[in-house]
Amino acid sequence: MAKCKITQVRSKIGSTKRQRATLAALGLRKINHSVERQITPSLLGQIEKVKHLIKTEEIE
Repeated sequence: MAKCKITQVRSKIGSTKRQRATLAALGLRKINHSVERQITPSLLGQIEKVKHLIKTEEIE
């Protein structure tokens, strides 16, 4: 199954409560923090909501 690496590259200061909650649900805490997650439809939806704050890359 495919995985992706998600890295927070911008601050969550100034973002909405919903966007901060999405970052927390992804497991991101601070800038340059990275997590690896299985690619699922719900994960893709979360990524879409905060795509301006994160960087993603697919890994095997």
